[in-house]
Amino acid sequence: MATRKVIKPVPKFGDETFELTTSECSTVAEAGTKLTENDDDEDEAPVVFLCGKCKVPIGDSLSWAGSDDDQNQIILRCVSDSVVIGNEPFVSDSHKDLACFVVNLNCRFCCTVLGVMYASTPAKLDYKRSLFCLSVESIESYVLGSGSQQVAELDAEKWPVTMKYQENVERQLSEVKALAVAVGQRLLEIESDLQSANK
Repeated sequence: MATRKVIKPVPKFGDETFELTTSECSTVAEAGTKLTENDDDEDEAPVVFLCGKCKVPIGDSLSWAGSDDDQNQIILRCVSDSVVIGNEPFVSDSHKDLACFVVNLNCRFCCTVLGVMYASTPAKLDYKRSLFCLSVESIESYVLGSGSQQVAELDAEKWPVTMKYQENVERQLSEVKALAVAVGQRLLEIESDLQSANK
């Protein structure tokens, strides 16, 4: 028997993002689908999913619900507010999910269609209902810590002024001020000597 875990009630479709009701893995097994669950997330670094066009973050692997290799989709329980849920449900024209009402998921910034959310499904696709099904072709991903990283190397003269170096900077500024005052006084003396010599 499938167990259900309620995260938040499902609101009406609108231009907002939210967390949704999800089904446990047993529902997926009963449906006989090829939805894959990643149970060894502890070993892998988190993945950030980005809009394929404008590269804005749209979700991450911490809300992973699975993937559907047949549809070339990843399925998330929640997404960022960069994803806009369409207002108008329509009948899907895909041969694999005929008779499903879906709404488009669009990028808030570039309006790219990122995937769909299933509003009404036949029993065999119930595991996808009210989840964010993102098309792999429309998104990119980044595994945290996978890029080559470097430490900023600043020489002592180019260090940013932080609390650690503030005393040194203030000392140098007071030395420059004292020197400027001394030079100014010396110039005034020379100027007055020249004026008295010219008279």
